[in-house]
Amino acid sequence: MTTVRNVAAGVRSMTSNAFLVGGDRPVLVDAGQGFDAVARIEDATGELDAVVLTHTHPDHIGNVEPVVEAFDIDVRGFDPDHTLVDHAIDDGDTVRLGDDDFEALHTPGHKDDHLCLYAREPGVLFAGDLVFANGGFGRTDLAEGDRATLVDSIERLLATVDDSLSAMYVGHGPAVETDPGRHIEAALQAARFG
Repeated sequence: MTTVRNVAAGVRSMTSNAFLVGGDRPVLVDAGQGFDAVARIEDATGELDAVVLTHTHPDHIGNVEPVVEAFDIDVRGFDPDHTLVDHAIDDGDTVRLGDDDFEALHTPGHKDDHLCLYAREPGVLFAGDLVFANGGFGRTDLAEGDRATLVDSIERLLATVDDSLSAMYVGHGPAVETDPGRHIEAALQAARFG
C-alpha cells in the first residue's frame, strides 16, 4: 500500500512540503529546501528511487542535489532543459509513485513547468502549488505567473478529478483528507474572483 509522509514536517525555515511516497517505488515528490532531507528520508525508509518535481521554484528544489548524491537517483520534471531535471514528464504521462500509477497534468499559471499528479484508483492528488487547503491557490505575481492561465489549470484539474479523490497533498500547508474536491472548487472561485 502506498504511504505518504511529509519529510519537511516541522521545518521552520521557508520550504515546500516534501512528500516521501513509500511502496514498490519509493519516490520523493518535491525536495524542499533548508533542512536535512537526506537524514529524514534515511530515517523513514533508507531507500529512494527518484525525485519527481511539481515545479522548479527554489523552495521545492533546494534539497535536490544532496538527495540525488546520497541515493544516486534521477530527477523527473516537466522541463528537461532545467539543470536538475534528468528525464521529462510530459502532460498525460503515467508516473509510478509508490504502488500506484499517477497521471501527470501540466498545470501552468504559478510556473510554466508546473505539474499535478493524480491517481484515480487510490484517489490521491499531488497538487504542488496550484491549489491549497481552504481555497488557497498559487501565487501569480512571480516570474512565469499568470492568473488567467492558473484559472484554466484549476478548471482542468477540477474536470479531471472525480468523487474518488480522497487525499490532496499540497506544496505548502496541510494535506486535505476530507472532501478535497470542495477545496479545489473554492480555489477556483477565489482565483477567478479574488
